[in-house]
Amino acid sequence: MNDERIHQRLAASLERLDVAHQRRMRRCVEAVSTTECIVDGQRCLSFATNDYLGLTRHPRVVAAFAEAAAMQSGAGSSALIAGRSPLHQELENVIAAFEGTESAVLFPSGFAANTGALISLVGQDDAVFCDRENHASLIDGCRASAAKFFVYDRMNIARLNESIARRRGEFDAVFIVTDSVFSMDGTLAELPQLCDIAERSGTTMIVDEAHGTGVFGPTGRGVCELQRAEHRVAVRIGTLSKAIGGLGGFVAGSTLICDWLWNTARSQFFSTALPPAVCAAAIAAFRVVIEEPERRQILASRAQFARRLLTDVGLEVISSSPAASASPIIGILLGEAERAVRVSRRLMDLGLFIPAVRPPTVAAGTARMRMSLCSDHTESQITAAVYQLREAVAAEPW
Repeated sequence: MNDERIHQRLAASLERLDVAHQRRMRRCVEAVSTTECIVDGQRCLSFATNDYLGLTRHPRVVAAFAEAAAMQSGAGSSALIAGRSPLHQELENVIAAFEGTESAVLFPSGFAANTGALISLVGQDDAVFCDRENHASLIDGCRASAAKFFVYDRMNIARLNESIARRRGEFDAVFIVTDSVFSMDGTLAELPQLCDIAERSGTTMIVDEAHGTGVFGPTGRGVCELQRAEHRVAVRIGTLSKAIGGLGGFVAGSTLICDWLWNTARSQFFSTALPPAVCAAAIAAFRVVIEEPERRQILASRAQFARRLLTDVGLEVISSSPAASASPIIGILLGEAERAVRVSRRLMDLGLFIPAVRPPTVAAGTARMRMSLCSDHTESQITAAVYQLREAVAAEPW
Protein backbone atom coordinates (compact mmCIF):
# COMPACT_ATOMS: atom_id res chain seq x y z
CA MET A 1 0.00 0.00 0.00
CA ASN A 2 1.14 3.55 -0.70
CA ASP A 3 0.53 4.56 2.91
CA GLU A 4 2.49 1.70 4.51
CA ARG A 5 5.65 3.78 4.80
CA ILE A 6 3.93 6.65 6.60
CA HIS A 7 2.19 4.18 8.95
CA GLN A 8 5.54 2.62 9.84
CA ARG A 9 7.05 6.02 10.48
CA LEU A 10 4.16 7.10 12.69
CA ALA A 11 4.22 3.82 14.64
CA ALA A 12 7.93 4.26 15.31
CA SER A 13 7.40 7.87 16.40
CA LEU A 14 4.61 6.89 18.78
CA GLU A 15 6.84 4.19 20.26
CA ARG A 16 9.52 6.81 20.94
CA LEU A 17 6.92 8.93 22.72
CA ASP A 18 5.99 5.90 24.83
CA VAL A 19 9.60 5.33 25.84
CA ALA A 20 9.98 9.01 26.80
CA HIS A 21 6.66 8.97 28.73
CA GLN A 22 5.38 11.72 26.45
CA ARG A 23 2.57 9.92 24.65
CA ARG A 24 -0.82 11.38 25.44
CA MET A 25 -3.83 9.08 25.51
CA ARG A 26 -7.41 10.19 24.94
CA ARG A 27 -9.60 10.07 28.02
CA CYS A 28 -13.31 10.65 28.51
CA VAL A 29 -14.12 13.17 31.23
CA GLU A 30 -17.67 13.83 32.41
CA ALA A 31 -18.05 16.92 34.57
CA VAL A 32 -20.25 16.24 37.59
CA SER A 33 -19.80 19.68 39.15
CA THR A 34 -17.26 22.49 38.99
CA THR A 35 -14.95 20.46 41.25
CA GLU A 36 -15.80 16.83 40.49
CA CYS A 37 -15.68 14.68 37.39
CA ILE A 38 -15.73 11.09 36.15
CA VAL A 39 -12.56 10.15 34.26
CA ASP A 40 -12.90 6.93 32.25
CA GLY A 41 -15.36 5.65 34.86
CA GLN A 42 -13.36 6.85 37.91
CA ARG A 43 -15.07 9.53 40.01
CA CYS A 44 -12.54 12.18 41.01
CA LEU A 45 -12.07 15.45 42.82
CA SER A 46 -10.76 17.60 39.98
CA PHE A 47 -7.95 20.13 39.96
CA ALA A 48 -7.62 19.94 36.19
CA THR A 49 -9.82 22.58 34.54
CA ASN A 50 -9.50 26.31 33.89
CA ASP A 51 -13.02 27.05 35.14
CA TYR A 52 -11.55 29.39 37.74
CA LEU A 53 -14.77 31.12 38.78
CA GLY A 54 -17.13 28.18 38.37
CA LEU A 55 -19.04 29.93 35.59
CA THR A 56 -19.46 26.87 33.34
CA ARG A 57 -22.35 25.89 35.62
CA HIS A 58 -23.52 29.26 36.90
CA PRO A 59 -27.36 29.37 36.64
CA ARG A 60 -27.43 32.72 34.82
CA VAL A 61 -24.78 31.62 32.32
CA VAL A 62 -26.43 28.26 31.64
CA ALA A 63 -29.88 29.87 31.29
CA ALA A 64 -28.59 32.43 28.79
CA PHE A 65 -27.00 29.67 26.73
CA ALA A 66 -30.13 27.51 26.80
CA GLU A 67 -32.44 30.34 25.76
CA ALA A 68 -30.31 31.23 22.74
CA ALA A 69 -29.60 27.59 21.82
CA ALA A 70 -33.33 26.88 21.68
CA MET A 71 -33.51 29.25 18.71
CA GLN A 72 -30.32 28.43 16.78
CA SER A 73 -27.51 25.87 17.13
CA GLY A 74 -24.78 27.42 14.98
CA ALA A 75 -23.86 30.69 13.26
CA GLY A 76 -23.94 29.15 9.79
CA SER A 77 -21.35 31.47 8.31
CA SER A 78 -18.19 33.39 9.02
CA ALA A 79 -18.67 36.63 10.91
CA LEU A 80 -17.45 38.56 7.86
CA ILE A 81 -20.30 37.21 5.71
CA ALA A 82 -23.51 36.48 7.64
CA GLY A 83 -22.49 34.94 10.97
CA ARG A 84 -22.30 38.09 13.11
CA SER A 85 -25.64 38.14 14.91
CA PRO A 86 -27.00 40.74 17.35
CA LEU A 87 -25.58 38.58 20.16
CA HIS A 88 -22.11 38.74 18.57
CA GLN A 89 -22.40 42.50 18.31
CA GLU A 90 -23.58 42.78 21.92
CA LEU A 91 -20.72 40.60 23.16
CA GLU A 92 -18.16 42.74 21.32
CA ASN A 93 -19.64 45.82 22.99
CA VAL A 94 -19.66 44.10 26.40
CA ILE A 95 -15.99 43.10 26.05
CA ALA A 96 -14.91 46.59 24.92
CA ALA A 97 -16.77 48.17 27.85
CA PHE A 98 -15.34 45.62 30.30
CA GLU A 99 -11.79 46.12 29.01
CA GLY A 100 -12.15 49.90 28.77
CA THR A 101 -11.14 49.94 25.09
CA GLU A 102 -12.67 51.50 22.00
CA SER A 103 -13.45 48.20 20.33
CA ALA A 104 -13.14 44.41 20.38
CA VAL A 105 -13.09 41.61 17.80
CA LEU A 106 -14.28 38.05 18.42
CA PHE A 107 -12.38 34.93 17.32
CA PRO A 108 -13.47 31.26 17.33
CA SER A 109 -10.88 30.42 20.04
CA GLY A 110 -8.11 31.94 22.08
CA PHE A 111 -5.60 30.11 19.88
CA ALA A 112 -7.15 31.72 16.80
CA ALA A 113 -7.09 35.15 18.45
CA ASN A 114 -3.37 34.89 19.21
CA THR A 115 -2.26 33.52 15.86
CA GLY A 116 -4.63 35.73 13.88
CA ALA A 117 -3.66 38.94 15.65
CA LEU A 118 0.08 38.33 15.45
CA ILE A 119 0.14 37.30 11.81
CA SER A 120 -2.04 40.30 10.94
CA LEU A 121 -0.27 42.99 12.96
CA VAL A 122 3.41 41.97 12.66
CA GLY A 123 4.89 42.70 9.22
CA GLN A 124 7.89 41.58 7.20
CA ASP A 125 10.01 44.62 8.10
CA ASP A 126 9.35 44.13 11.81
CA ALA A 127 10.83 42.19 14.73
CA VAL A 128 8.92 40.31 17.41
CA PHE A 129 10.34 39.38 20.83
CA CYS A 130 8.50 36.43 22.38
CA ASP A 131 8.88 35.07 25.92
CA ARG A 132 10.25 31.52 25.76
CA GLU A 133 7.48 30.25 28.05
CA ASN A 134 4.57 31.84 26.19
CA HIS A 135 1.63 29.67 25.23
CA ALA A 136 2.09 27.67 22.02
CA SER A 137 -0.44 29.86 20.21
CA LEU A 138 1.66 32.97 20.84
CA ILE A 139 4.85 31.21 19.79
CA ASP A 140 3.18 29.82 16.65
CA GLY A 141 1.75 33.23 15.80
CA CYS A 142 5.14 34.91 16.18
CA ARG A 143 6.84 32.24 14.07
CA ALA A 144 4.14 32.37 11.40
CA SER A 145 4.36 36.14 11.08
CA ALA A 146 6.62 37.67 8.47
CA ALA A 147 8.81 39.31 11.11
CA LYS A 148 12.26 38.49 12.44
CA PHE A 149 11.63 36.23 15.43
CA PHE A 150 13.53 36.55 18.72
CA VAL A 151 13.04 34.62 21.98
CA TYR A 152 13.69 36.22 25.36
CA ASP A 153 13.86 34.96 28.95
CA ARG A 154 11.74 36.99 31.36
CA MET A 155 14.21 36.14 34.11
CA ASN A 156 16.74 38.33 32.29
CA ILE A 157 14.86 41.52 31.42
CA ALA A 158 18.11 43.49 31.19
CA ARG A 159 19.23 41.32 28.30
CA LEU A 160 15.90 41.88 26.51
CA ASN A 161 16.33 45.63 26.95
CA GLU A 162 19.86 45.50 25.54
CA SER A 163 18.83 43.33 22.61
CA ILE A 164 15.99 45.60 21.57
CA ALA A 165 18.08 48.75 21.99
CA ARG A 166 20.84 47.28 19.84
CA ARG A 167 18.53 46.11 17.05
CA ARG A 168 15.75 48.70 17.09
CA GLY A 169 17.08 50.69 14.15
CA GLU A 170 17.04 47.63 11.89
CA PHE A 171 13.24 47.32 11.87
CA ASP A 172 10.19 49.34 11.00
CA ALA A 173 8.29 48.18 14.09
CA VAL A 174 9.17 46.00 17.07
CA PHE A 175 6.76 44.04 19.26
CA ILE A 176 7.09 42.47 22.72
CA VAL A 177 4.68 39.55 23.13
CA THR A 178 3.90 37.96 26.48
CA ASP A 179 1.37 35.99 28.44
CA SER A 180 0.17 37.85 31.52
CA VAL A 181 -0.10 34.57 33.47
CA PHE A 182 2.11 31.67 32.43
CA SER A 183 -0.10 28.64 32.22
CA MET A 184 2.25 25.93 33.45
CA ASP A 185 3.27 27.51 36.78
CA GLY A 186 1.01 30.51 37.44
CA THR A 187 3.85 33.05 37.29
CA LEU A 188 2.89 36.61 36.38
CA ALA A 189 4.71 38.68 33.78
CA GLU A 190 6.37 41.87 35.02
CA LEU A 191 4.36 44.11 32.72
CA PRO A 192 5.57 47.50 34.05
CA GLN A 193 9.18 46.54 33.34
CA LEU A 194 8.30 45.32 29.86
CA CYS A 195 6.31 48.49 29.21
CA ASP A 196 9.29 50.60 30.32
CA ILE A 197 11.43 48.85 27.71
CA ALA A 198 8.74 49.27 25.09
CA GLU A 199 8.30 52.97 25.73
CA ARG A 200 12.03 53.72 25.71
CA SER A 201 12.48 51.95 22.39
CA GLY A 202 9.24 52.79 20.59
CA THR A 203 8.09 49.17 20.81
CA THR A 204 4.50 47.85 20.89
CA MET A 205 3.25 45.61 23.71
CA ILE A 206 0.94 42.67 22.98
CA VAL A 207 -0.36 40.85 26.08
CA ASP A 208 -2.41 37.66 26.22
CA GLU A 209 -4.66 37.73 29.30
CA ALA A 210 -6.01 34.20 28.75
CA HIS A 211 -5.48 33.18 32.39
CA GLY A 212 -5.83 36.70 33.75
CA THR A 213 -9.27 37.80 32.57
CA GLY A 214 -11.81 37.49 35.37
CA VAL A 215 -9.13 36.43 37.87
CA PHE A 216 -6.82 39.39 38.53
CA GLY A 217 -7.33 43.10 39.05
CA PRO A 218 -9.83 45.09 41.13
CA THR A 219 -12.56 44.58 38.52
CA GLY A 220 -11.26 41.37 36.94
CA ARG A 221 -9.70 42.81 33.82
CA GLY A 222 -6.50 40.86 34.40
CA VAL A 223 -2.84 41.42 35.17
CA CYS A 224 -2.74 44.57 33.03
CA GLU A 225 -5.23 46.08 35.47
CA LEU A 226 -3.55 44.55 38.53
CA GLN A 227 -0.17 46.03 37.59
CA ARG A 228 -1.66 49.32 36.33
CA ALA A 229 -0.36 48.78 32.81
CA GLU A 230 -3.60 48.86 30.82
CA HIS A 231 -2.97 52.23 29.19
CA ARG A 232 0.54 51.09 28.23
CA VAL A 233 -0.50 47.93 26.35
CA ALA A 234 -1.73 48.52 22.80
CA VAL A 235 -3.19 45.06 22.17
CA ARG A 236 -4.88 42.91 24.80
CA ILE A 237 -5.89 39.40 23.83
CA GLY A 238 -8.23 37.24 25.87
CA THR A 239 -10.20 34.04 25.88
CA LEU A 240 -13.79 33.19 26.77
CA SER A 241 -12.93 29.57 27.59
CA LYS A 242 -11.30 29.87 31.02
CA ALA A 243 -12.66 32.12 33.79
CA ILE A 244 -15.51 33.21 31.49
CA GLY A 245 -16.54 29.57 31.24
CA GLY A 246 -17.37 29.26 27.55
CA LEU A 247 -15.61 29.25 24.20
CA GLY A 248 -13.89 31.75 21.93
CA GLY A 249 -11.26 34.46 21.99
CA PHE A 250 -11.08 38.21 21.53
CA VAL A 251 -8.78 41.12 20.88
CA ALA A 252 -9.50 44.41 22.64
CA GLY A 253 -7.90 47.67 21.54
CA SER A 254 -8.39 50.79 19.50
CA THR A 255 -10.99 51.02 16.74
CA LEU A 256 -8.16 51.23 14.20
CA ILE A 257 -6.51 48.00 15.42
CA CYS A 258 -9.79 46.12 15.57
CA ASP A 259 -10.87 47.32 12.11
CA TRP A 260 -7.53 46.13 10.73
CA LEU A 261 -7.98 42.71 12.33
CA TRP A 262 -11.54 42.52 11.03
CA ASN A 263 -10.16 42.93 7.51
CA THR A 264 -6.95 40.89 7.73
CA ALA A 265 -7.02 38.28 10.52
CA ARG A 266 -7.44 35.07 8.56
CA SER A 267 -8.21 32.88 11.57
CA GLN A 268 -11.20 35.13 12.20
CA PHE A 269 -12.80 35.67 8.80
CA PHE A 270 -12.05 32.21 7.37
CA SER A 271 -13.72 30.55 10.38
CA THR A 272 -17.40 30.09 11.07
CA ALA A 273 -18.50 32.51 13.78
CA LEU A 274 -19.15 31.36 17.32
CA PRO A 275 -22.63 29.91 17.92
CA PRO A 276 -24.95 32.69 19.13
CA ALA A 277 -25.68 30.73 22.31
CA VAL A 278 -21.97 30.83 23.20
CA CYS A 279 -22.08 34.62 22.87
CA ALA A 280 -25.18 34.81 25.07
CA ALA A 281 -23.47 32.73 27.75
CA ALA A 282 -20.34 34.92 27.63
CA ILE A 283 -22.41 38.09 27.99
CA ALA A 284 -24.02 36.64 31.11
CA ALA A 285 -20.62 35.50 32.41
CA PHE A 286 -19.08 38.96 32.11
CA ARG A 287 -22.02 40.35 34.09
CA VAL A 288 -21.36 37.77 36.82
CA VAL A 289 -17.68 38.75 36.91
CA ILE A 290 -18.71 42.37 37.43
CA GLU A 291 -21.55 41.73 39.90
CA GLU A 292 -20.01 38.91 41.97
CA PRO A 293 -16.44 40.02 42.81
CA GLU A 294 -16.49 37.67 45.79
CA ARG A 295 -15.80 34.77 43.41
CA ARG A 296 -12.48 36.35 42.48
CA GLN A 297 -11.71 37.11 46.13
CA ILE A 298 -12.46 33.55 47.25
CA LEU A 299 -10.33 32.16 44.42
CA ALA A 300 -7.35 34.28 45.51
CA SER A 301 -7.81 33.14 49.11
CA ARG A 302 -7.94 29.47 48.07
CA ALA A 303 -4.81 29.86 45.91
CA GLN A 304 -2.86 31.45 48.76
CA PHE A 305 -4.03 28.72 51.14
CA ALA A 306 -3.00 25.94 48.74
CA ARG A 307 0.45 27.42 48.16
CA ARG A 308 1.14 27.77 51.87
CA LEU A 309 0.02 24.21 52.55
CA LEU A 310 2.02 22.72 49.66
CA THR A 311 5.14 24.48 50.93
CA ASP A 312 4.47 23.46 54.54
CA VAL A 313 4.32 19.74 53.61
CA GLY A 314 7.65 19.97 51.77
CA LEU A 315 6.55 20.00 48.13
CA GLU A 316 8.35 22.32 45.71
CA VAL A 317 6.02 24.96 44.33
CA ILE A 318 7.58 26.34 41.16
CA SER A 319 6.50 29.92 41.75
CA SER A 320 5.94 31.02 45.33
CA SER A 321 6.61 34.73 44.80
CA PRO A 322 4.17 37.23 46.33
CA ALA A 323 3.12 38.37 42.86
CA ALA A 324 1.90 34.88 41.97
CA SER A 325 0.43 33.97 45.36
CA ALA A 326 -3.16 34.54 44.20
CA SER A 327 -2.72 32.67 40.92
CA PRO A 328 -5.07 29.67 40.61
CA ILE A 329 -2.43 27.76 38.63
CA ILE A 330 0.10 25.97 40.82
CA GLY A 331 3.01 23.94 39.46
CA ILE A 332 4.58 21.35 41.77
CA LEU A 333 8.01 20.39 40.45
CA LEU A 334 8.83 16.67 40.21
CA GLY A 335 11.60 16.69 37.60
CA GLU A 336 11.39 13.62 35.40
CA ALA A 337 8.43 12.89 33.13
CA GLU A 338 8.10 9.24 34.21
CA ARG A 339 7.87 10.27 37.84
CA ALA A 340 5.17 12.86 37.16
CA VAL A 341 3.11 10.38 35.14
CA ARG A 342 3.30 7.75 37.88
CA VAL A 343 2.25 10.22 40.57
CA SER A 344 -0.70 11.41 38.49
CA ARG A 345 -1.84 7.82 37.92
CA ARG A 346 -1.50 6.97 41.61
CA LEU A 347 -3.62 10.00 42.50
CA MET A 348 -6.24 9.02 39.93
CA ASP A 349 -6.54 5.62 41.60
CA LEU A 350 -7.24 7.50 44.84
CA GLY A 351 -9.94 9.62 43.20
CA LEU A 352 -7.90 12.78 42.67
CA PHE A 353 -7.36 14.30 39.23
CA ILE A 354 -4.22 16.45 39.04
CA PRO A 355 -2.60 16.23 35.59
CA ALA A 356 1.08 15.59 34.97
CA VAL A 357 2.72 18.12 32.67
CA ARG A 358 5.87 16.97 30.92
CA PRO A 359 7.96 17.66 27.81
CA PRO A 360 7.48 18.96 25.22
CA THR A 361 4.93 21.16 27.01
CA VAL A 362 7.65 22.10 29.53
CA ALA A 363 11.43 21.85 29.39
CA ALA A 364 13.19 18.55 30.02
CA GLY A 365 13.80 17.95 33.69
CA THR A 366 10.95 20.22 34.80
CA ALA A 367 7.97 17.82 34.66
CA ARG A 368 5.38 18.81 37.20
CA MET A 369 1.91 18.38 38.60
CA ARG A 370 -0.34 21.23 37.51
CA MET A 371 -2.93 22.01 40.18
CA SER A 372 -5.68 24.31 38.93
CA LEU A 373 -8.07 25.83 41.45
CA CYS A 374 -11.69 26.93 41.22
CA SER A 375 -13.46 29.35 43.55
CA ASP A 376 -15.79 26.45 44.41
CA HIS A 377 -12.98 24.35 45.92
CA THR A 378 -13.19 24.26 49.70
CA GLU A 379 -10.22 24.44 52.05
CA SER A 380 -10.99 20.90 53.19
CA GLN A 381 -10.87 19.63 49.60
CA ILE A 382 -7.57 21.41 49.03
CA THR A 383 -6.14 20.04 52.27
CA ALA A 384 -7.10 16.48 51.39
CA ALA A 385 -5.62 16.84 47.91
CA VAL A 386 -2.32 18.28 49.17
CA TYR A 387 -1.80 15.48 51.70
CA GLN A 388 -2.66 12.82 49.11
CA LEU A 389 -0.20 14.44 46.72
CA ARG A 390 2.50 14.48 49.38
CA GLU A 391 1.98 10.78 50.06
CA ALA A 392 2.01 9.92 46.35
CA VAL A 393 5.27 11.81 45.83
CA ALA A 394 6.84 10.26 48.96
CA ALA A 395 6.06 6.78 47.61
CA GLU A 396 8.15 7.48 44.51
CA PRO A 397 11.65 5.95 44.24
CA TRP A 398 14.48 8.48 43.94
